Amino acid sequence: HAVSRASPNLAFVPACLPPDPVEVEELQRFVSNSKKLFVMTGAGISTESGIPDYRSEGVGLYARTDRRPIQHAEFVRSASARQRYWARNFVGWPQFSSHQPNRAHLVLRDWEKLGKLHWLVTQNVDALHAKAGSQRMTELHGCTHRVFCLGCGDQILRSELQEHFEALNPTWKAEAFGVAPDGDVFLTDEQVRNFQVPACRKCGGILKPDVTFFGDTVSREKVDFVHQRLAESDSMLVAGSSMQVYSGYRFALAAREKQLPIAILNIGPTRLDHFASLKLNSRCGELLPLIV
Repeated sequence: HAVSRASPNLAFVPACLPPDPVEVEELQRFVSNSKKLFVMTGAGISTESGIPDYRSEGVGLYARTDRRPIQHAEFVRSASARQRYWARNFVGWPQFSSHQPNRAHLVLRDWEKLGKLHWLVTQNVDALHAKAGSQRMTELHGCTHRVFCLGCGDQILRSELQEHFEALNPTWKAEAFGVAPDGDVFLTDEQVRNFQVPACRKCGGILKPDVTFFGDTVSREKVDFVHQRLAESDSMLVAGSSMQVYSGYRFALAAREKQLPIAILNIGPTRLDHFASLKLNSRCGELLPLIV
């Protein structure tokens, strides 16, 4: 096991002890007792794929830098904010889009195939659950692999947009300084200034990732849809999330109201610790594969 510890993929995973056999047994019982499991995942399930999260102690973006993610209002209002966002995103995209699912993503896909997992809701925008093959799934905050126009709603793939960027900026070069959770990188104002951003090919409108930025809200339809899936479920498992963001936390509150058993698998404290039936401090990719 020493080998994987040294792999760069664990650079953004907080330190924790290996799974305790008693805890493994408790989670096994929890999953076995469930016929229709509702699973919610957060950044902590993707850190083992090499994507840093925001809040983890010591290794999260907030701990390592004073950077904060872009706000929705700023993106919509300011052309220079969009230019800066897209320039960083353009540089970070080849690396960010190449991340692969880890064992935790694959286990959840397998649970779905076995009919054990009723619905998966992820707060992540990294497409790793989709890459793993999960289908009974809602991407609560959207996905960076899709882009849409704020004017007419036209959608394109982010990979396609990358080609437009390259065509518009044939001589533009920038070195990346470290990748952030949302796939962008750190660039200087000087580097950003000459970066050209394409408009919507249909209406000339503003292109935005199909992602809920901070300060924006998840659509009513999507929230209602997830509440319906939760209503059909008999237990809830939270994997890799501190549930600090209300858009995800509200579903845990709904589960508590329905008196569903709730298990949490997360390194470090969460907002649900005081009302969960089970709280495990382990790596998702280490503990989930032990559950049959």
